[in-house]
Amino acid sequence: MNKYETILNKKDLTRDDIITLLSPSTKDDHELLLEKAGAVRNETIGNNVYFRGLIEYSNICAKNCYYCGIRRGNDKQGRYTMTDQEVLACAKFAYDEGYGSIVIQAGEVSSVEFTDKIEYLLKEIKKLSDGKLGITLSLGEQTSDILERWFKAGGHRYLIRIETSNRDLYTKYHPADKMHSFDERVKALNLVKENGYQTGTGVMIGLPGQNIGHLADDLIFIKNFDVDMVGMGPYIESEDTPMYEDRDILIPKLDRFELSLRMVAILRLIMPDINIAATTAMQTLDPVGREKAIKAGANVIMPNLTPVKYRESYLLYEGKPCLDEEAEKCKGCIMARIKSTGAVVALNEWGDSKHFAKRIKG
Repeated sequence: MNKYETILNKKDLTRDDIITLLSPSTKDDHELLLEKAGAVRNETIGNNVYFRGLIEYSNICAKNCYYCGIRRGNDKQGRYTMTDQEVLACAKFAYDEGYGSIVIQAGEVSSVEFTDKIEYLLKEIKKLSDGKLGITLSLGEQTSDILERWFKAGGHRYLIRIETSNRDLYTKYHPADKMHSFDERVKALNLVKENGYQTGTGVMIGLPGQNIGHLADDLIFIKNFDVDMVGMGPYIESEDTPMYEDRDILIPKLDRFELSLRMVAILRLIMPDINIAATTAMQTLDPVGREKAIKAGANVIMPNLTPVKYRESYLLYEGKPCLDEEAEKCKGCIMARIKSTGAVVALNEWGDSKHFAKRIKG
């Protein structure tokens, strides 16, 4: 038994173990890690993969993060907000097609009008689905009062990506003001959990200046924060951002993808019962990236329901796939892709995090 196999047979992984698993390895060791993670998922929560129909509600954002294509300062980006009718039509499609859940995602905005609108849409989605459609929100940092209102209106999962758990790197990638504060980000994540949501976060992998130790610490942060779901993937540069000038010092895209696969697999080993998304960014760097992520332990996939006319305006990074594919054509393709991995497509199910059930019981 080699060092890699010895680590994979441990019950608890140390930081040094995680660094070893994240570091470049032989092809056999790499495959062994991914297979182990897939087996742990199957043994712990089964091999179901759950749909989260993605609705990219608006690309208007108050933040100016240096890596993001819809940052406030990108004046090349046309702005949009979906109409109520468009959002509800997407939700009805998800309900009728048996998706089980949707995600409402948007740029980060805090205003009375925005709060009221999201609350209204949540209530209407619950009405049209007779309360049967699960709803995840990814709407950035909000106050406890707003989070409470949205929870009562029908949101029950909430994702705030930390992007990096390293304070120095976080400061490097964001403007130096309170709106972009690391402490405020962590506070917002705590508020989500305190308001009863299934709580999600995630990180970018392969950022300029980031190393294996930083990524190991990201995984430890996620575990220590005791989240219920994670969406993470490779950093992909966007031409209309300040960080694009750092593109020459990035590790190759294939390496970023392989590193992201290892992150998914290790997270599954250290948090066996959480929900982990096979993110779109994975498919951006590899045509079968999401399938590979599922084999490595992921169990959630997010088909894009956003009307095609808006998709090119919600480009957080370059090369995003399926920009011209209507939702009707997407379902069959994704189901076939999931089945090719040996996993089961779980329709008409919320697919709530098993970890969340244990956490609130405890």
